Amino acid sequence: MSEATFFLLTFILYILAAAFYFVFLFSKKEGSAKAGFMLAFLGLLLHTLALILRTVESGHAPFTNMYESLSFLAWSSILAYLIIEWKYRVRRAGAYFLLIVIALMALASSPLMPKEAAPLVPALQSYWLWLHVSVTLLGEAFFAVAFITSIMYLRAEARERKGRATPTGLSAQRLDAISYRAVSVGFPLFTLGALVFGMVWAHKAWGSYWSWDPKEVWSLITWFVFALYLHTRIIMGWKGRRSAVIAVIGFLAALFTYFGVNYLLSGLHSYV
Repeated sequence: MSEATFFLLTFILYILAAAFYFVFLFSKKEGSAKAGFMLAFLGLLLHTLALILRTVESGHAPFTNMYESLSFLAWSSILAYLIIEWKYRVRRAGAYFLLIVIALMALASSPLMPKEAAPLVPALQSYWLWLHVSVTLLGEAFFAVAFITSIMYLRAEARERKGRATPTGLSAQRLDAISYRAVSVGFPLFTLGALVFGMVWAHKAWGSYWSWDPKEVWSLITWFVFALYLHTRIIMGWKGRRSAVIAVIGFLAALFTYFGVNYLLSGLHSYV
């Protein structure tokens, strides 16, 4: 089977997984959540095969254009979520998180996204491409988990202040802790991929570690927001609402770095 076929099957599995997670939200039956997890995991396996085939067919890393990077970001996001769910049993976040993944897959499959594998421009013909992009997107995937759990926290905390039960069944305190764990994983990955590997690659490709390119600037802004999240939490003892708001802002900054810079601003990263 071709990469496109595996991609389509993966898309279908993610949609089915989201459906089972939503059934779990309303039925409270653990079997539905387990089915959603297994379907998402099976989708991850097929998605991995799709990325491997894309690499073999194109002869380069599977994230050199928007179609490929959207697919890889969706793969990274599912991987990040399944790790967090497996470790912390945050099953009620699955339905909401799968919506993000499905949106990424839908964008990737859009006719507006060129899917042909094109030869790489000279700046991309480097093993640093693998290190820089893959690790950065993995970090952003964990930021996405923190975003969902932070949104869920804000809703749960508002209901708990009114003395009402949380509709997700997860306490605000637990959601806050899970969000912190996700940022704690995503931040070092993003730091290593976006900043460290990115600057080394920039020096090798363009002769300068930093050129104030729009994507570099917005990556740094994203880094500062999540650095603020960790600093205020670890050093100043912030938790709860303030931390959740910072996590949400950080993910929105990451989204602008990924989408906004590509389509609204021009720079050295315009080919991605």
